[in-house]
Amino acid sequence: MSKATIPQGTRDFSAEVVRKRNYIIQTIKSVFELYGFEPLETPAMENLDTLLGKYSEEGDKLIFKILNNGLGDPKNIEKSRAAFENVLQGKNDRQLTERALKYDLTIPFARYVAMNHGQLTFPFKRYQVQPVWRADRPQKGRYREFYQCDADVVGSTSLVNEVEFALIYANVFQQLNIDVEIKINSRKILTALSELCHAKDKLTGITVAIDKLDKIGIEKVEGELLQRGLNPEQINIIKKYLGISGNNKEKIKQVEELLGHTESGKKGIEELEFMLNYSSDSGLQSLTIDFTLARGLNYYTGIIFEVKAQHVQMGSIGGGGRYDDLTGLFGVPDIPGVGISFGIDRIYDVMEELSLFPKEVHQGTQVLFFNLGDAESTKAFSLMHELRAKDISCELFHQQSKFDKQFKYAERKNISFAALIGSRELETNTCTVKDLRSGKQVSVKQSDLAETIRKMKPEG
Repeated sequence: MSKATIPQGTRDFSAEVVRKRNYIIQTIKSVFELYGFEPLETPAMENLDTLLGKYSEEGDKLIFKILNNGLGDPKNIEKSRAAFENVLQGKNDRQLTERALKYDLTIPFARYVAMNHGQLTFPFKRYQVQPVWRADRPQKGRYREFYQCDADVVGSTSLVNEVEFALIYANVFQQLNIDVEIKINSRKILTALSELCHAKDKLTGITVAIDKLDKIGIEKVEGELLQRGLNPEQINIIKKYLGISGNNKEKIKQVEELLGHTESGKKGIEELEFMLNYSSDSGLQSLTIDFTLARGLNYYTGIIFEVKAQHVQMGSIGGGGRYDDLTGLFGVPDIPGVGISFGIDRIYDVMEELSLFPKEVHQGTQVLFFNLGDAESTKAFSLMHELRAKDISCELFHQQSKFDKQFKYAERKNISFAALIGSRELETNTCTVKDLRSGKQVSVKQSDLAETIRKMKPEG
C-alpha cells in the first residue's frame, strides 16, 4: 500500500484556509466590479504553441507540459522513444506533448481576445480568478500550483487605465489592511537604457538580469550581464542607472540626465510623470518610481507595476503592466492592453504573518443544537430549518452523547452558540441558548430564537 502524499509545491486547503482565501478573493472581486470589470474563465490547459516564447527564456523553462494521450499504445512506442530523445536534447516534440498547464492568466486572455475580438465591445475590461502552474522550486511564498487574480483592459491606449489600476491596488490592500508600496517603472526607460548601451538586441537579457537584483545582488547581476555578452563599459552604464535614488522627483531628474536625450527615454519619463500627477490628484500616496523594476517578461511595452508588502519578508504580492501588441502574437495586431495581477497565496501568507484576518472570517456554523434525545432532536431539526431560512448557519450533533463531548465538538469547530432543548424545554416551548465565547446563558421562547441569536452576535 502506497503512502498518501501530494505533489511537491501543491497544498490541500482546510475549511479555515478556504474561508480566509475566499475573503481575499471576494475583496478583490468586489473592487474589480466597482471599477467596471467583468468575469472570465479560460481552460486549465492551453496548446503549447500558445504559451512558448511568451515568457522569456526563463519563463519557458517553468511551463508544465502535458504528455499526449495514447502514449501507452504499442503503435506509438517507437515514436514516443524518438520524442523523448528530442526532449532530452532540449527540443519540443509534438509526438510527446502538444499542450501545457497555463503559466499565467495574461497569455490565455490574449488568446481569448484574438479568437473573439469581432464579438467584444472595446475597451474590454475583464477580471479572472483561476489557478496557474509553474515548474518552479518550491519555497516560502512560491508554489507550483497557485491562484492568480487578474484584471485587464484591452482596446485602449489611455494612461488613465494605468492610474486606475494603481488605485485598484491601493483600494484592495487598504480593505485588507495591508500596508504596501506600489512600485512603477516604464519598459520604455529600459529600452532607452539598452539603446544607450548600444545593446538593443540584448534588451531581454538586460531586463531578466535586472529583475533579479533584489534576489541575487548587484555583483551577481554584473556576472549575469557578462554571461549575456555585455562588456564592462556597458555594464558600468547599467550600474549607474541602477544607482539612481531619492524621492520620485529626484529620480525623474537623474534619469532625465542619463536617458532623457533618447526618444524612448522621453516617452518613458512622460508616462511616469503622467502617473504621478494623476495619482496625486486622486490622493494616492503609495506610488513609488523604482528604476530597478524590470519584470522580465517579453510582452511588456510601457508602464509596469509591482506591489510589495511592508513590514514582512515576502516577494511581490502583485504586478503587471502594459502590453500594446500582445494579441499580435496570435495574428490579431493593434489591440493595446494593460493589466495587473494579485498573488493570492502570497497575500494569504502576509495576512497570516501579520494576523490581519478578521475574526468573523473563521466562522462557519454559528449554532450547534445539542442532541438530547429523539423527541428533542426532532424539535431541534424543525428549529434549524427556521434559522437557516433566516441565514443563520446551524447543525445538529449527529448522535445523543454526553454534554462534554458535544461541547468539545462546538469548541473545535469554533461554533459561537449552543442551543439546548431538553424535556423541560419541550414542555414550555423554550430553548436554552449558551454563548460559548462569554459563557452567558439565557432561556428564550423557541419563536424568538433567531432574533436572540442575532442580538447576541458581536457587531461586524
